[in-house]
Amino acid sequence: MRLIFCAVLALAAAMPAIAADAPEPAMTARITDAGMNHGEVMETIEYLADRIGGRMTNSPQMRAAEAWTQAKYKDWGLSNVHLESFEFGRGWSIDAINVRMTAPRVLTLHAIPVAWTPGTGAAVSAPIIVAPLQRDRDFDKWRGKLKGRIVLVSLPGDGSEPVKPGFQRYTDDDIRKMDVFDQPVTDTPAFERGLKRNDFSKRLDAFLAAEGARAWVSKSYRDGGLVSGEGYAYQSDDRRKVPGVQMAAEDYRRLARLAKGSEPVTLEVDSRVTFHDGNSKANNVFAEIAGRDPKAGYVMAGAHLDSWVAADGATDNGAGSAVVMEAARILASLKVKPRRTIRFALWAGEEQGLLGSLAYLDQHMVTRAPMADPVLAKADPYLTWSRRFPVTAKPEYGELAAYFNLDNGSGKIRGIYAEGNPGVVPIFREWLVPFAGMGATAVVASKTGGTDHVFMQSVGLPGFQFIQDPLDYMSRTHHSDVDTFDHLKAADLRQAAVIMASFLWNAAERDAPLPRGVLPTKPKETDPFGYSDDDD
Repeated sequence: MRLIFCAVLALAAAMPAIAADAPEPAMTARITDAGMNHGEVMETIEYLADRIGGRMTNSPQMRAAEAWTQAKYKDWGLSNVHLESFEFGRGWSIDAINVRMTAPRVLTLHAIPVAWTPGTGAAVSAPIIVAPLQRDRDFDKWRGKLKGRIVLVSLPGDGSEPVKPGFQRYTDDDIRKMDVFDQPVTDTPAFERGLKRNDFSKRLDAFLAAEGARAWVSKSYRDGGLVSGEGYAYQSDDRRKVPGVQMAAEDYRRLARLAKGSEPVTLEVDSRVTFHDGNSKANNVFAEIAGRDPKAGYVMAGAHLDSWVAADGATDNGAGSAVVMEAARILASLKVKPRRTIRFALWAGEEQGLLGSLAYLDQHMVTRAPMADPVLAKADPYLTWSRRFPVTAKPEYGELAAYFNLDNGSGKIRGIYAEGNPGVVPIFREWLVPFAGMGATAVVASKTGGTDHVFMQSVGLPGFQFIQDPLDYMSRTHHSDVDTFDHLKAADLRQAAVIMASFLWNAAERDAPLPRGVLPTKPKETDPFGYSDDDD
């Protein structure tokens, strides 16, 4: 009897700990009703995508989005709605683009200006030359041959047929394969080689300008008539001289084939763009639902509001921004008073290297020592920030109890990445239980990169990204000229908003902050016996 009695006592003692992370059924029901039956996520994303359109950081469209999102937060009753600025650089926008082959026949081609390159000012007509320029050592081969030419700088390659479906939802097996621990790798020589390559586009522009090229054309990295126009010369002191356009792969390869013939090939490029230099500061947008315990810290949701401008930035990342805003609207509409403050962030400059969320960390969370090497100190902060040691926590570092990010298109949430943090796995599994019928069940060990939780997670903060069905995000819409409202799935976005609001509420009400990682110190080389390959 004593053994049984002790066992019962032990079970009873364990039950509160198990139940502590279980979602409150009544609150889950209220959140679900507010999102599914009274939701506004589609109205929000329609305005961002159709009315405002592509939102390049520091462009007039991004300024409009900053103002509109603040106004919506205020209309919904959120508090402390404000902007936080950081140094970015030049705004840039496209006014018009027209590219034609004029010989050996007339044909309009599909192309887009490369971001932050200058326009032509008027139509420029010149013969083409296919001169693949991928590395510094290629310059010698083409020196003295480019004057007065429009230079095709990419290797044409072959046409490619997709090996995966253009539209995909994850199977359970797909998600199981994500549940692996990602071994961190420190390879300083490879890192430094990458930094050397990173400025190649600047050296290419200088070379083309010195050689007297009229314009340059690169090939889109995807087939299917898609173009994106990514470029990274946004810094105020980076003034490119030669107009650049990115061309659909099929059109580019046609020109390259014709260039192998005996007849001259002439191209006409008319690219009109505007630089916006009035204000070099970019802005992150914030709003809050105030908590009842000022000593409990805060939880946070975020998505990047900026986009590229080949289209409307609907799936990347108007969708994530609309979900974050809808989670804010849902919780505000329920008149809740969470234990912790819930903060909502819409980041700027993500497409240029997570610059908005990085600025937030610099302003609020940690101080990292500068790079000792003066050359490396001038490199892109996206590449160097996580390499700067030591790291010193600021007072607010301990106040962030959880951060949840959404930035993989409009697919429904299928679960969440634990980001190599085993302590959160049982907690998140409990929080997902009510949403199994909506398809969200998985907590996987692996990390995911390329978006605004990354640098938070890298300094030990509890930052997480949700798993989303891919749909046609990477195959078609990501950064492309078809990133429009038509590729959004309303049911998926409503589901995502409900889960985002629920996770925020659970994290805000939880007795303790979520388990976090460690404040990093300088790591050892992963392979102390390795040799580097210095070939660039």
